[in-house]
Amino acid sequence: MNSFLAHLECGWCQKTYSADRLMNLCPDCGKPLLARYDIDRARLAFHRAALADRPANLWRYAEMLPVRNPDLRVSLGEGYTPLMRLKRIGAALGLSQLYAKDESFNPTGSFKARGLVMAVSRAAELGAKAVAIPTAGNAGSAMAAYAAKIGLPAYIFAPQDVPKPFVAEMKALGAEVTLVNGLITDCARHVRQGVDEGRWFDVSTLKEPYRVEGKKTMGYELVEHFDGKLPDVIIYPTGGGTGIIGMWKAFDEMEQLGWIGPERPRMVSVQSSGCAPIVRAFEQGAENAEPWQNASTIADGLRVPAAVGDFLILRAVRESGGTALAVDDDDILRSLHEIGTQEGVFTAPEAAATLSGLKKLFNTGQVQPDDRVVLFFTGTGLKYTHLIH
Repeated sequence: MNSFLAHLECGWCQKTYSADRLMNLCPDCGKPLLARYDIDRARLAFHRAALADRPANLWRYAEMLPVRNPDLRVSLGEGYTPLMRLKRIGAALGLSQLYAKDESFNPTGSFKARGLVMAVSRAAELGAKAVAIPTAGNAGSAMAAYAAKIGLPAYIFAPQDVPKPFVAEMKALGAEVTLVNGLITDCARHVRQGVDEGRWFDVSTLKEPYRVEGKKTMGYELVEHFDGKLPDVIIYPTGGGTGIIGMWKAFDEMEQLGWIGPERPRMVSVQSSGCAPIVRAFEQGAENAEPWQNASTIADGLRVPAAVGDFLILRAVRESGGTALAVDDDDILRSLHEIGTQEGVFTAPEAAATLSGLKKLFNTGQVQPDDRVVLFFTGTGLKYTHLIH
């Protein structure tokens, strides 16, 4: 299973760069770099039927992933998470085809494992000696796990109010954890300072090209789940937005590979009303999202005042005919309890926000009773026990 990685391309200015040098953002415009593949060669060699005999993890798509050296394709069992039918909630809402993709089955309990296994493995392949990240919790835990697995020092900067289970997990996995008085954007400044000093490589959301490559495998898996089809609507909780960007990229790749046609799901970005820069930009018709002031929400993963990939999120939402909407923290908590009591899943508040968003969409007619809808349950609720009373 050889990787068909070809080069890097800036998502903004389209300048191209070698894929075999360790890079963060585009040197020319400072925007995210995206991995591009030799689709013509991949189309001849990589067929969906070949997946039947492959391991049930994200490396089953190795041809369309960036790590060239098989020995550096480390794994803790990430990917190939279950797609669950939400029968009781669906019946109560009047939806005949409601599903959830439960990412809590990933190592460290969240979808962040997909991105960080790719970023850390590729960073090691390209010669990084240490990795660092700003985090609201789950990304730091995932990076710590894969850095430990591959043998790289890990440095994590998190807000002081990050729930204690995250801090314990990151430290247990060997990372050096620094708590910062501020938000994730303040943590990012500490990471940048260390980069400038040559202390580590930055694996922040979309500030390197490969986390999105791990996240895009969620899109590949949906095609497997639905036997070559795609859902009508994908509802995704959005902080940095790598998942939306990654899946949108995956759909384009799969069409070029001949796996699917031109049809696309409507991509829905859900944020908290206490931090909704993407929603505001969408409603204003803007191409970029202005930073959100005084961000506050119980869903720590949604407390991202500024996303470096804002324009890529907004493009995916608009091109798909989707939308962006915000939900209140009280609604998120109600949805968290509803998912638990109706479907037996204790999910994270970010994930619960997708159900709150779905209800708004259904009530306004933007989702129809026969639409095939997938909610993304991005992580476990076990690290958010302080929210349950």
